[in-house]
Amino acid sequence: MRAMVLKKPRTALVLEDLPDPRPGAGEIRVKVTACGVCRTDLHVVDGELPHPKSPIIPGHEIVGRIDALGPDVTGLALGMRVGIPWLGHTCGHCPYCLEGRENLCDQPLFTGYTRDGGFATQAIADARFAFALGENGRDQDLAPLLCAGLIGWRSFVMAGEGTNLGLYGFGAAAHIVAQVAQKRGRRIFAFTSPGDRAAQDFALSLGAVWAGGSDEKTPEPLDAAIIYAPVGPLVPLALAAVKKGGTVVCAGIHMSDIPSFRYDLLWEERRLVSVANLTRRDGREFLSLAAKSDIVTHTKAYPLERANEALTDLREGRLQGAAVLIPPSA
Repeated sequence: MRAMVLKKPRTALVLEDLPDPRPGAGEIRVKVTACGVCRTDLHVVDGELPHPKSPIIPGHEIVGRIDALGPDVTGLALGMRVGIPWLGHTCGHCPYCLEGRENLCDQPLFTGYTRDGGFATQAIADARFAFALGENGRDQDLAPLLCAGLIGWRSFVMAGEGTNLGLYGFGAAAHIVAQVAQKRGRRIFAFTSPGDRAAQDFALSLGAVWAGGSDEKTPEPLDAAIIYAPVGPLVPLALAAVKKGGTVVCAGIHMSDIPSFRYDLLWEERRLVSVANLTRRDGREFLSLAAKSDIVTHTKAYPLERANEALTDLREGRLQGAAVLIPPSA
């Protein structure tokens, strides 16, 4: 197979020809047809997440067809189209797993971080953590749903039922969540980097009632806010924007340091919470919802060998929506 490999953090990915992997017990091999490029991939490549597998093949928004089954796989078949998400394996016996909170497992494996991912023509996955995707929709359009969509959905649920929802950082996750939220009667207020008119216009084109810089005030107070940008100084700004009893959700796996702030920003029962990973239940709920709705993912396709270019475009804020890698055999 061919793969874009990270030899060590803070270096460019290298295109390599590798032996075709073989699935072990309980595993499947997938012929990758599309793999989204997520900000978490950027955190792995830029060395912002500790102790990655090394070398590692990044990528955890994988869409493909099963082309090999390991022993003891049930419920899946050759040729089936599946999605492989960030959460790649859990232990099943720690207190968190036993309580139904497998997203907090003490011994997890994460696709594209602690086990090889989908920046490749083939990928191995634990069959229990693969989602059947059916046959509707293009592979390229489905790929961002596997993390931007799933983490977006979990953060949206955690934000509560309020009407006015602020989204800080209008990228891959926010542009999906905005569509989901509006279908549930929410009003979207989009915050971008100051002066980023292109991102603000993009948000307005997707139905946001207001879009402006993160340094601006909305015309109405927010019931909740979700922070997708990995920027710690946004936390006190978001707390200041939500009304009494409001919730601020930090949705990223990594964020720069949060500066100190006045207690009155948190007082009056405002809540500050984080999202950690996802559960398979999140996946089933969201993918079922997505299959029944007309959510549109805005994507830009890159050949697999241009993964470094896609990562650079994401790092420098040049994308509207999500980047997706297309392997040469797809």
